[in-house]
Amino acid sequence: MKRLIPSILCVFAAAAFSTAADQKGEKPGFKDTPLLPSGWHVHDSDRPQPPVVTPAKKPGGAPSDAVILFDGSSFDEWVGTKQDDPEKKRYNPDGEVLWKLVDGAMECTPTGSIYTKKHFGDCQLHVEWRTENPPKGDSQGRGNSGVFFIGKYELQVLDNYNNPSYADGMAGAVYGQTPPMVNALYPPGEWQTYDVVFQAPRFDENGKVKSPAYYTVFVNGILVQHKTEALGPMQYRKVATYWDKDSKGPIGLQDHDNRNQFRNIWIRELDLLKSLDKPAE
Repeated sequence: MKRLIPSILCVFAAAAFSTAADQKGEKPGFKDTPLLPSGWHVHDSDRPQPPVVTPAKKPGGAPSDAVILFDGSSFDEWVGTKQDDPEKKRYNPDGEVLWKLVDGAMECTPTGSIYTKKHFGDCQLHVEWRTENPPKGDSQGRGNSGVFFIGKYELQVLDNYNNPSYADGMAGAVYGQTPPMVNALYPPGEWQTYDVVFQAPRFDENGKVKSPAYYTVFVNGILVQHKTEALGPMQYRKVATYWDKDSKGPIGLQDHDNRNQFRNIWIRELDLLKSLDKPAE
């Protein structure tokens, strides 16, 4: 208990100072403390307060600053592609969605991949998905789909519950690049949850990579990718490179000839390289 006393005293002292400062109409904090590497004083009274975001009442729900991409009622935020499109278009702003709504979820029919109408860069994405039960097929033929960022960077979706496949093609993998740390899936037919922080790549005026893309991924609440660097947009049976120079694009859900379902999809737009916390010069 003796070791806790200094910390407790510091907490009470800080609380007493804040209350006194508030009563005087002053900003709580200090200006006579050492400088941090950021340029702010320790406990700086002028340091900007973070914006308020109201969390959802239930786990997995959308916070107050999220964009709702799918709430179970319509495909208003989505466009579709067609498998038999001779030009193999990845994105058509007027494409009709041919998937179907089933009990508050969207189901791949399959007819072609779908993409959001709105384009995103850095983001936090929540999406829930499930595969067929009883399962059909094996390896990459069982519950195969994918979540695409900027329409090109794939986080794999697959039924890997007692279903071996190549490691960089498992659910939670940066497809063709980096396997997940662990296989964290529930059995087929149960809802799986992805929570992803995606940092979009940046390029200079000559198209050279200034900052690559990164993934941080939780599968069913378990960390499986921690700021994993992408080698470039997804490639099949090739080493990925930054052949595309987009830093924004649609979120995509892949049609891979499996009748996967998706629900409760929301996104928070971020700017992970912008600092809003620099003191005025």
